[in-house]
Amino acid sequence: MKTAIKITLAFMLSVGAAAGAIAQEYTKGVVDKVDAKAQKVTIKHEDLKNLDMPGMTMVFRVKDAAILEKLKAGENIEFVADRVDGKLTVTEVK
Repeated sequence: MKTAIKITLAFMLSVGAAAGAIAQEYTKGVVDKVDAKAQKVTIKHEDLKNLDMPGMTMVFRVKDAAILEKLKAGENIEFVADRVDGKLTVTEVK
């Protein structure tokens, strides 16, 4: 019985780790416009697999205003986007 519990626990931990890795998948894009006042950025991006969206140009909110300081129009970036409070939001940039 204890072995079954250990196997189940190990499986749940590995599934949780895999879900976390998927959530952090970076997407390539090009910054089109930075709007610091509105705290938004326009990005022409490849497919956003975690959001099931094809590549396109769209406006995103940013999770943290400090992200905008890293961005310039015309710059190639890799970023993570997700739905935060129902809004498409850039949560990380590298």
